[in-house]
Amino acid sequence: MSPSTAHPQHEHDPVHSSLVHPEPVHVLSAQSEGAVDQPAPGELPYAAVDVDGVLADVRHRLPHLQHRPKDWDAFFAAAPDDPLLPEGEAVARRLAEDHRIVYLTGRPERCRRDTEAWLQQHGLPEGRLVMRRQGDRRPARVTKVELLRRLIQEAPVDVLVDDDVEVLEAARTAGFAVLPADWMPRALDEQLTLADAQQTEGRT
Repeated sequence: MSPSTAHPQHEHDPVHSSLVHPEPVHVLSAQSEGAVDQPAPGELPYAAVDVDGVLADVRHRLPHLQHRPKDWDAFFAAAPDDPLLPEGEAVARRLAEDHRIVYLTGRPERCRRDTEAWLQQHGLPEGRLVMRRQGDRRPARVTKVELLRRLIQEAPVDVLVDDDVEVLEAARTAGFAVLPADWMPRALDEQLTLADAQQTEGRT
């Protein structure tokens, strides 16, 4: 896989991240305002991989969002029980052979511990976990492209793997190569629920 590399120039903002290891989890400090890490010579480029709908099968959680009021607490509380999507796992492992993996998720920061534990539980490749800031309710197509632009200040981002068509289109328009994750089957009502959660509600 040799997608093209984008190099847009944008403001220097911190990226909140951690490393995911089999054991233990080592947390990186956020960069100071205006600081930019320069990649070392020969350092591998990034591959950004979404979690929900790409690695994690979220369909069992969607009923929590299909009634009013939506039960967001229950939706996120059930995330540790997400089955692993084998197609997503295979893509992540392949990319990890010649990239540094960044798990780029729309989940809010308060879900960090559960998400790290889930990644470890399933033995997924080591990588940074980059999440939506708590209280940020902008559409996923906005937040994820913004995070990609922050990451590219550190090193090239070769590809984004995501299941959200609006995120994919926004990233492609911004100059990033994308790989659509179309392997999680979903009924029309599930598709609409996810789109609402990601783009209208700005929750995941």
